[in-house]
Amino acid sequence: MQIFYTPDIQTNLELPSDEAQHCVRVLRLTEDDEILLTDGKGFFYKAAITQAHPKHCFVQLTETIAQPAIWDFNLHIAVAPTKNMDRMEWFVEKATEIGINAITCLNTRCSERKEIKTARLEKILVSAMKQSQKATLPILSGMTPFKTLINTPFDGRKFIAHCNTGEELGEKLLIKERYNKGEDVLILIGPEGDFSPEEVALALAQGFEPISLGNSRLRTETAALVACHTVHVLNQ
Repeated sequence: MQIFYTPDIQTNLELPSDEAQHCVRVLRLTEDDEILLTDGKGFFYKAAITQAHPKHCFVQLTETIAQPAIWDFNLHIAVAPTKNMDRMEWFVEKATEIGINAITCLNTRCSERKEIKTARLEKILVSAMKQSQKATLPILSGMTPFKTLINTPFDGRKFIAHCNTGEELGEKLLIKERYNKGEDVLILIGPEGDFSPEEVALALAQGFEPISLGNSRLRTETAALVACHTVHVLNQ
């Protein structure tokens, strides 16, 4: 059944305009047809259409369904957006399909992109959530300075994946050798030019642990997705 995103469904029984158009104009649904909604907060809602109009589609809720937690840990990945936004959009889509709680766009010393408009990424998050039949929308944070992020409290393990060498930057172990099943985790993924040694040192001073994602040299979005998928595999 087609899923529609309705973040304010508890207080507003009208579908958002883009969802109303898709429901009525594209799918040609009409009064009394049953549809499935999600508020992105962990709930599905069965509903019947009471007014079918491409701009003003109203529904009546018939059942509320809490989606059981699909994973029992909190996964937050902070990644430096790529110059080509298609690659960042790909990561956001695939990470949402796999399962992620939060994504932060990270502004680092070598970032290829210093500004970002989140509207397009938010639409991709919603689409991927619905396509993968999830009821929880990941939290998306716009461009955040590196120092701000590493100084923000996080109750869980904190990792930084980097390619720098040097004993002063800590021993880089594979993520599977540091992470323990069930732990909340925040992982930092740098830009194509990597984190600077100074940034790595600052992160380590704030309790981040250096990790490796394997022997292959990965592009930014690939590294971020490998980190996301590896955490899920380690929790199987």
